[in-house]
Amino acid sequence: MPDEELHLSAGDARLTVNAATGRVANFRLGDIEVLRTGARFGSFPMAPWCGRMRNGELRWEGTTYQLPRTAEPHAIHGTVRDHPWEVVERSETILVLAQQLREPWPFRGRVTQSFDLAPDSAAFRMTVESASDPFPAQVGWHPWFQRRLTPTGKDVEIDFTPGWQEERGADYLPTGNHIAPLPGPWDDCFGMPDGVRVTLTWPETLRLTITSPTRWVVVYDLPPETVCVEPESGPPNGLNTTPRPVTPANPLEADMTWRWHSLA
Repeated sequence: MPDEELHLSAGDARLTVNAATGRVANFRLGDIEVLRTGARFGSFPMAPWCGRMRNGELRWEGTTYQLPRTAEPHAIHGTVRDHPWEVVERSETILVLAQQLREPWPFRGRVTQSFDLAPDSAAFRMTVESASDPFPAQVGWHPWFQRRLTPTGKDVEIDFTPGWQEERGADYLPTGNHIAPLPGPWDDCFGMPDGVRVTLTWPETLRLTITSPTRWVVVYDLPPETVCVEPESGPPNGLNTTPRPVTPANPLEADMTWRWHSLA
């Protein structure tokens, strides 16, 4: 499996992508590392589903497919981070990676993700294509942002205005009910019908805004050292509850953009 690290740079911004996982391993602005780093951190792609899938079961067109229960008793975060990616295009500021969907996913297809770095922004795109039979799919991104950017810095502040919160059951999956947004801390999915917009502010240091045309975002800020803001094309277990079919003529595409400016 390749473990090559692919580097993008624009101005003071540096983005490092690991080809083995398609994961952003590092995101630096000058001397500041914005992401928590390490094997399970950074920012990784989620496809062909996001979040937890109840009991690892995918129900589609009258058939139930069993997927590995990677977060017992559920399956979690898709399969693409577990397989190497092919480099399709590469320059100083742009990177395009692709991989074929494979077992344990039961359908043939292809996932492509792109990264486009500028001095004050980073644009991400992911596409899922079917090679033959229709299947449901989701895409999303799972960044682990540092709660504090410096040892003495203040905790990040999260600002967003969701339209609703997906009520979370005891199994951490949406019950199907929409409720008024509750105060944090969160490990919760929110609906943003006009598109995701979440601003992270590290006081006196940095402000970063995450936007996406997707309509769902998971916010996870329970860990003491990190905050996750995850734009997703559907809610957890959504392949079964709100399936979006992918066909050869109708791929699934989604975008996410980070924009930032210094507060120092």
